[in-house]
Amino acid sequence: MAQKARYIMIGGFLGAGKTTSVLKLADHFSKQGKKVGLITNDQGNALADTALIRSHGFKVEEIAGGCFCCRFNSLTEAAEKLTLKSQPDVFIAEPVGSCTDLVATVSYPLRRIYGDDYSIAPLSVVIDPIRASRILGIESGSSFSEKVAYIYRKQLEEADLIIVNKIDLLKSGQINTLVNKLAETYVKARILTVSARNSEGLEEWFSNLSDNREMEAREVMNIDYDIYAEGEALLGWYNASLTLKSNHEFDGNVFMKWIADRLKAVLNENQAEIAHLKMTLSPDLGLGDIASINLVRNDYIPELSQTLEGPVKSGQVILNIRAEISPEVIHHCVERVIEECSNQYPNIDAEIEHREYFQPGKPIPTHRMAAFS
Repeated sequence: MAQKARYIMIGGFLGAGKTTSVLKLADHFSKQGKKVGLITNDQGNALADTALIRSHGFKVEEIAGGCFCCRFNSLTEAAEKLTLKSQPDVFIAEPVGSCTDLVATVSYPLRRIYGDDYSIAPLSVVIDPIRASRILGIESGSSFSEKVAYIYRKQLEEADLIIVNKIDLLKSGQINTLVNKLAETYVKARILTVSARNSEGLEEWFSNLSDNREMEAREVMNIDYDIYAEGEALLGWYNASLTLKSNHEFDGNVFMKWIADRLKAVLNENQAEIAHLKMTLSPDLGLGDIASINLVRNDYIPELSQTLEGPVKSGQVILNIRAEISPEVIHHCVERVIEECSNQYPNIDAEIEHREYFQPGKPIPTHRMAAFS
């Protein structure tokens, strides 16, 4: 009998550092000689995550237009496409950052319908410790409204493994306070602390995912889909792809940082609670070089997680913004910054080729199973 492929889902709210974690996990398996297929997911099209993952050489399929729970058949079709391409030993799936109830709508149906094909790993939920501390009432600071926070807490409630990421940003006392609060509140989960960026603490986490240990059977959580839908509808979604052209070489890293800084400022002016801003720049010439920048909170700074080695003359930008504000406001903020860009960088022609902005619709799962069988 053929060995079952391992299915690993890495959940967590927008801005938690899931994509960095997924890349580190994929690299971990690759070094073990295993073939890895990745599946990204979004409510819309044109994902910075997909561009970033491809730049690292991994096989990836993108599911757009809804979360895994509502696009279950697309999820299995994506796995089938990856199987035809490269026969992965491991599938790593990154669901939409505003999605929850994944155990009942994804993991259990996969087990029941495709149990002969996949070994289902425990569900990991990655969190940004500062965002989590604010939502759990440990620290003060800007945060989401209650219905958006409802989704955040439900993600934690269904986790088998709660992964406290970015511990390099906190003092040991802050980490201990957060871990203790999480352990008190979510007693069924195992709490692990890591810094995916610095590769700190990953070995213990990955060991929980690398063996053949399957997710444990338990009753699925209760969830109010009306509140869930209302929370998602409070989030504005913006995706765009831009073409950059210039007669002169320019520093793409500096350009990306300027755009992100201005977007942060303008979104703050409009009192948007930023969940995540991601942007990639892929030069037209080069060997797959790519720049990537992220902003995960209003009171943080945009960070270049991946930089270009040299100047560029043209390229493609993918911009994703998620914030608690109407999508129309995000659209106007982007338009304003692009207009400012023409004054700041008169030699660079930035043209938006594709844009979409919307609020997610009510989640309607393809399946929802209360038992693991």
